[in-house]
Amino acid sequence: MDSKKSLAIRLIIIFGIVSLFGDIVYEGTRGVIGPYLKILGANAVIIGFIAGFGEFVGYLFRLFSGYFSDRTRAYWLFTFIGYGMIAFIPALSFANIWQIAGAFIIMERIGKALRSPARDTIISHLTKSVGSGFAFGLHELLDQVGGIAGPLIFAFAFLNKENVLVDDYKLTFKFMWIPFTLLILALIFAYLFAGKIEKEKEDERKEGKMPKIFWQYTIFTFITTFGFISFAISGYHFKTKNIFSDYQIPLIYALAMAIDGIASIFIGKAYDRMNEKGNGLKILISIPILTLFSSIFILSNFKFLTLLGVALWGVVMGAHETIMRAGISDITPVKQRGTAYGIFNFSYGIAFFLGASLAGFLYEYSISILMFVLVSIQIFAATFFIAQIEKSKL
Repeated sequence: MDSKKSLAIRLIIIFGIVSLFGDIVYEGTRGVIGPYLKILGANAVIIGFIAGFGEFVGYLFRLFSGYFSDRTRAYWLFTFIGYGMIAFIPALSFANIWQIAGAFIIMERIGKALRSPARDTIISHLTKSVGSGFAFGLHELLDQVGGIAGPLIFAFAFLNKENVLVDDYKLTFKFMWIPFTLLILALIFAYLFAGKIEKEKEDERKEGKMPKIFWQYTIFTFITTFGFISFAISGYHFKTKNIFSDYQIPLIYALAMAIDGIASIFIGKAYDRMNEKGNGLKILISIPILTLFSSIFILSNFKFLTLLGVALWGVVMGAHETIMRAGISDITPVKQRGTAYGIFNFSYGIAFFLGASLAGFLYEYSISILMFVLVSIQIFAATFFIAQIEKSKL
């Protein structure tokens, strides 16, 4: 392994460790935010608004943060500020009213909006020597380790407690200062280590309008993500139809996240191998196909099929987090990459939000109609993708 590749892999691993600690903090708390706000006096409407508005502004701000990170070239500054705002999660231990807690939760989402396009741009600069698919796959694998560990910390903290009190929540939130501190230390180390890495040359691609292929790529990902069933709906289905018990559903989600992380490496390597032949983006056709079968299996009433559907769901999530992000780095100019990630992430978030909302509405009306709509969307996404290949757009 040559020195450039070795250094790049080390920095990607360090960034993965940063994301690992970050996920321990904010993914660990996502499942308990609702109950905590309830204890502080918030009702279902308020909790829903805080969660929904937080996600909305989190994706909306990515448009601006991506653009301004490109304009200022201050990718590390945006990354540091964004990760620093994760501190609002352990700071929930100081919130005694739901209004303060709600503000903290929204601020953390804004922090994610600030760091995500800048961080992905930095990682994309490392992909030349290791392959963009492998780079983002490795990062996603480490990220998911934290995504699994975080919820388990809260589950262990509340184990054998029939009535979890506000002080129990606050104590666990205070514990989150430990992974947050480790996160900041790892990020500082990443910044210092990055000075040894040769950056991707900015004059390798022409600057100007965003390439047309980028917009075709974004439209495709919007369509297939719009028809991607969220795990919230899946979990609701499992409980409503008594397919799995309450304690089993979080474990199934953890299984999906584990599959997500492991699949990311293999999907990323497959993308890189195809990319060497000049047709890496063609692997994207697998996403609507796998998503289609995942939806059918998940919405069935048979345990084996639902588990198979969840496994496919995890593979699709791995593809979303790996080759979708890797593709952006391969089709956009260096100087516009932060903007590209901002637009892409915003589009992805809106598609996910609208799709989840539609799925929730249709589920209450008819599961059969929901399944038909989801399958139809993925068929349309695959057809759109094939049409672009034939026109040599992808």
